[in-house]
Amino acid sequence: MREGADGAEMAPRLRWAGLAAPTRPRRFDERTAGCHEVTESAPTPRPPSSAPAADGLARPRDFDARYGEGLGLGISLGGGGVFFVAWQVAYLHEMSIRGIGLAGADRVVGTSAGALVAAVLEAGRIRRLRAELTVVARLPKLLGALAPASDLGPSQVRALELFHQAADARLDTVRAIGHAALAAQTSPPPVMVRKLGAILAFRKWPSAALHVTCVDTWSGERCVIGAAAGVGVPRAVAASSAVPGLFAAQPIGDRLCMDGGVCGTGTHLDLLAGTRRVVVLALTDGRGVTQGMMTSAPGSTERELAALVASGSEVFCRVPTTVDPDALMDPAAVPDAIEMGRRQAAADAGDLGRFLA
Repeated sequence: MREGADGAEMAPRLRWAGLAAPTRPRRFDERTAGCHEVTESAPTPRPPSSAPAADGLARPRDFDARYGEGLGLGISLGGGGVFFVAWQVAYLHEMSIRGIGLAGADRVVGTSAGALVAAVLEAGRIRRLRAELTVVARLPKLLGALAPASDLGPSQVRALELFHQAADARLDTVRAIGHAALAAQTSPPPVMVRKLGAILAFRKWPSAALHVTCVDTWSGERCVIGAAAGVGVPRAVAASSAVPGLFAAQPIGDRLCMDGGVCGTGTHLDLLAGTRRVVVLALTDGRGVTQGMMTSAPGSTERELAALVASGSEVFCRVPTTVDPDALMDPAAVPDAIEMGRRQAAADAGDLGRFLA
């Protein structure tokens, strides 16, 4: 399956003003603090053993909470594997050399691949990572160490398949994936932290604007890591990027957390609801998606974008021209992703510059 902004090399729709209001409720169940959208059926009750931790990390998905109220500019960088890391870095770098810098926004939300890019953006190191990706793209084996996609054990395959085949983000679905992730025999958690630390080359939280999403493997709660959490950036990014079955869940306080995309969304736009202007770099805008996968149901992305617009935000959304879901973790996809991101940014520069003015 291949998807893109328009299925062709043409300028996509960049503003979502005028989108219809969401056809399903925009509030998410606060009692369970889960990741699922509200449906007409009763929510799954919370077992006594999974009472919420008093660490302030759990944040229910809820557009009506208007988490972004009063902010001027917000950015959401979504998940999408090694492919999307390369695309986002190339896109942001091309914008920066054209005089359109996105660092310094009031809130930057990063998820999975986007968590790494968001941290680098806020640290002012996009140019450095762009140069490194260009070199690493010539060395697929080195990049492959950061994106293992073969030689998986049965416990890893089980967790990964549960995630890939999940057609919704019901709380019981998310918990089942999380429990399989806990059982998967992966490399120890510090391994990924060390690798990401080498790529980032910094540990200190770069700004109070940075917010990194992840999901509690046991309770299924969506968690948001900020500067006040006292977590080093490499570990926060590792948690947000811990694809079930591929990477170990990461200890965040008293929790073990997995990829922030195991939550029915790769962008977590409710964290920016009420922000005046929002720039979204997402793997897909949902158009043409007819089958649920990786906890995202058909129509969920469109509803999320529409809910952000309904909150009063003006939205600039950009997605890659083409995406191959089977190549998201393939190092060989990096060179094409870099060129695609650079080309699309060059075409978008005028529009984005006017949007930010």
